[in-house]
Amino acid sequence: MPPPLLQGPVHTLLKPPPPPPPPLLLLLLLLLITFLPTTTSHTSSTTNPPPLSTSLSQWQSARATYYAASDPRDSVGGACGYGDLVKAGYGMATVALSESMFERGQICGACFQIKCVDDLRWCIPGTSIIVSVTNFCAPNYGFTSDDGGKCNPPNKHFVLPIESFEKIAIWKAANMPIQYKRIKCRKEGGIRFTISGSGIFLSVLISNVAGAGDITSVRIKGSRTGWLDMGRNWGQNWHINANLQNQALSFEVTSSDKMTVISYTVAPKDWRFGQTFEGKQFET
Repeated sequence: MPPPLLQGPVHTLLKPPPPPPPPLLLLLLLLLITFLPTTTSHTSSTTNPPPLSTSLSQWQSARATYYAASDPRDSVGGACGYGDLVKAGYGMATVALSESMFERGQICGACFQIKCVDDLRWCIPGTSIIVSVTNFCAPNYGFTSDDGGKCNPPNKHFVLPIESFEKIAIWKAANMPIQYKRIKCRKEGGIRFTISGSGIFLSVLISNVAGAGDITSVRIKGSRTGWLDMGRNWGQNWHINANLQNQALSFEVTSSDKMTVISYTVAPKDWRFGQTFEGKQFET
């Protein structure tokens, strides 16, 4: 029998050696694969905000009809809430959009350039018009989209005052093929804030907006409060339930191209419901 002292070393030599540590390069590659996608996605989303519209400089196809105002009151109202369009500074350079374009009112205030195409009998060559969105052309599901339901989805349709329609086409053209493109709005003066409501309910109509023209978010600040988010009521009417009377009011307005304008102390502390105040304007 071999001496007992030989058993220990023999048993030890038969143990498998411990696995070697992973190479440093392999660890670095694993860390890089794990964290690189998250970092890249975060950087892309914060440094490259979506533009106002990828089609700002591209002409697209649609159709247009007109309405003839038989009563001066026809120029008052509309789904965007601007009220008297002449007093609001829009005049007859306006348009109602079909459902597929109206975006439930978010696009109110946006500006389009329109021209007549593809019909040499009725088009006035070399002409175009610029209009602001102030109204909605409701669908009529009693007709199909290609037979009477001109504003039914998926139709892209513009309804113009006859005064604007006749600048690009003869009125007998009726339902005309057109081309349009989204453009920046140019306005005189600042953004207008018309305050209405009662008690703690405060509603603000925002109009005369340059740049993108349409508003995506609004915040209000009283002289004794912080910034408060307002909700879209309808069109470009924004509301909040807060007691802001006897406080000077400031507004922060953000447009669809992610630009923001802050107007401090637009309304003095003795403001009243029904008054309109003017703030800063977007650069164009």
